[in-house]
Amino acid sequence: MKEYDVLIIGSGPGGEKAAVQASKLGKKVGVIENRPVIGGAGLHLGTLPSKTLRETAVFLAGLKQRGGMGFQCSIGKDVTLGELMHKKTEVIKGQMDVVNDHFARNNIEIIFGEASFVDEYVLAVKGLDGNVNELRAGVIVIATGSGPARPEGVPFDADHVYDSDTILNLDSIPRRLTVIGGGVIGCEYACIFACLGVKVTIVEKRNKLLGFADREIVESLQYWMRHTATTLRLGEEVVNIEVQGADKVVTGLKSGKVVNSDKLLYTMGRVGNTDVLNLSAVGLKADEKRKLLTVNKNFQTEVDHVYAVGDVIGYPSLASTSREQGRLAMCHAFGEEGSSCTLPGQMPFGIYTIPEISMVGKNEEELTEAGVAYESGTALFAEVARGQISGDIFGMLKLLFHRETKLLLGVHIIGEKAAELIHIGQAVMDHGGSVEYFKNAVFNYPTLTDAYKQAALNGLNKL
Repeated sequence: MKEYDVLIIGSGPGGEKAAVQASKLGKKVGVIENRPVIGGAGLHLGTLPSKTLRETAVFLAGLKQRGGMGFQCSIGKDVTLGELMHKKTEVIKGQMDVVNDHFARNNIEIIFGEASFVDEYVLAVKGLDGNVNELRAGVIVIATGSGPARPEGVPFDADHVYDSDTILNLDSIPRRLTVIGGGVIGCEYACIFACLGVKVTIVEKRNKLLGFADREIVESLQYWMRHTATTLRLGEEVVNIEVQGADKVVTGLKSGKVVNSDKLLYTMGRVGNTDVLNLSAVGLKADEKRKLLTVNKNFQTEVDHVYAVGDVIGYPSLASTSREQGRLAMCHAFGEEGSSCTLPGQMPFGIYTIPEISMVGKNEEELTEAGVAYESGTALFAEVARGQISGDIFGMLKLLFHRETKLLLGVHIIGEKAAELIHIGQAVMDHGGSVEYFKNAVFNYPTLTDAYKQAALNGLNKL
């Protein structure tokens, strides 16, 4: 039986970072991956492919908006998503090369196969060739990620009804698309397809999209989604989905409304990839509903030497947070100082809708509920020189800060490069900075960063 100091199940962001950190601490590390390629679902099925398609959609929409400047653009009716995503293969290969290089330089062994627990310290790995080998380690990390929920009653197939893993297999761009679920994945894909000229209808049982995001930012997104002819069915519950004929999906709502479309994307929830792990052999049990694992602040499960990181432990389920979780888990496992410069409640979120949204810290609803005396300052990109130059006249940056101490409490952005701009606010928050920093800072001009100064002045003028 081959022995390791650490065995990691999954080579996605959390598993990769855990492996590199353990290796840096001088440990013998093996990474088990059940696909024939490394990188996890985000690299091959989710994050990178969808963001590649998004960039294509933004590019095409940008050319359309600039028709008056001499550019013209049109999309053929029979164009396939594959044709729109020609760069996907190049991007994925480039990122796989990066991960492979990280593993090679740190002497991390990659083991292809499906892992399951034999006992607390031993994993059985069924290789791609069908052979089973047993591996032993003093520390085991579960980084198996998650997959889309597929509830009974939803007629998933290869031609009409899709989940977030299969939607990019569409053979052509539909005329009409129904999206069930107004969370991150649903909103991102709705924006992408609307940008490509598809008539999109979103069905969401809550009364607003992106329930965790700042209300004003979401209202702005909803306005621009309607501007692209997207229909929002909010506060509506799906009661049945039926495929009729070769090109029609009928979605019945509890209110009696009916939504007709060519294709349907179901995005209601994700479940942890824990079924095949044989968790009972190690005394662990996943949550029955979402199949997630419970961990403590150090990412330990109920079995001290078994850790879990990334999507398999649930919220926030981001590649960035998964990486940090993997690093911190290995620092704890081997007694190293592994404190994060970013506080747990101040992890940035990037939502790749069109327009883009990003946030860090508290939103107005949370501060109001907590009884915090806060003030807000906003800057519209239409009033920032770079926003006018780039044509991003619908963007906005909002700063939330304490009225007395002026401590920065939250930053919320919608518009171009929001997920990049957010890190400036994040850095100030991580170091306990106040809104006064932006009032006195000097930023390059013209840049969208100048919105920070304008938002700070707008807020301070209200005191």
